[in-house]
Amino acid sequence: MDFHSLKLFLHLSNTLHFKRTSDLCYISPSALSRTIQRLEEELGQPLFIRDKRSVSLTDAGQNFKRFAQETVDRWEQFRSSLAQEELRGEIILYGSVTAAYGVLSDLFSTVRNLYPDIHLRLETGDSAQAIEKVADGSVDVAVAAKPESFPKNLLFKTLVVTPLSFIGPVVACEVTDMINSNPIPWEEVPLILAEQALSRRWVEDWFRGHGLKPHVYAEVAGHEAILSMVRLGCGVGAVPELVIDNSIFKNDVRVLDVKPRLPLYEVGLCVHRGRITSPVVRAFWMSAGE
Repeated sequence: MDFHSLKLFLHLSNTLHFKRTSDLCYISPSALSRTIQRLEEELGQPLFIRDKRSVSLTDAGQNFKRFAQETVDRWEQFRSSLAQEELRGEIILYGSVTAAYGVLSDLFSTVRNLYPDIHLRLETGDSAQAIEKVADGSVDVAVAAKPESFPKNLLFKTLVVTPLSFIGPVVACEVTDMINSNPIPWEEVPLILAEQALSRRWVEDWFRGHGLKPHVYAEVAGHEAILSMVRLGCGVGAVPELVIDNSIFKNDVRVLDVKPRLPLYEVGLCVHRGRITSPVVRAFWMSAGE
């Protein structure tokens, strides 16, 4: 058993996908399989349940994952305590496309200047999944919107506070005619909502507070997709203004003057309390300031 094998196991335990781990870790699928088989032989227990359609951790695999993560973290701490050189290691980050260039770009530059030997690996996707990915150990740090109820085993550091606003199209269409009306016929206006994001609940609360029933036209993954559909005249949506400001389509939509306004969106870094003990994760976290 060696640290390279432990890191490969940890990566696979997060992706649960042999091909994806082999590609991202630059190892052949057969070599990855042999590494996992050697670990299982040493432990005398299967770590994964494999079939043609899925991969999952066994109970022994779940326990070994905790052991492997603690071992790798302690090794990084020990190595850092002996060496005066720059920190080395990899951090897996998760965020939406907007987060990548609207929130993380300056922080990435800071970390690269301070810690050139820390490798930053960014995974992008729906921001609604960010907190879940941190909680289950799939990623080290994520950019997320802070929910009203925040898990106690996670830490959150605010980076940006941005308004959540209703937006409509600029292009001449039926939806534009609706939002130009006074008052706006809200129960007739087609809405483009996020499938899971915090913004959806706040929009539904806004309609409920006005005694209105929303007319949901489409459900999409992520605020970028909402903005894209709104600009085409498909409906009205609600997105953080940070998304609008960093979009190439910002001139194709308009922010609606709606009262009362939707709540402010608090965007920041999220990390598991157990991962903050890792020297490289802690260095990244502290680079974001207080």
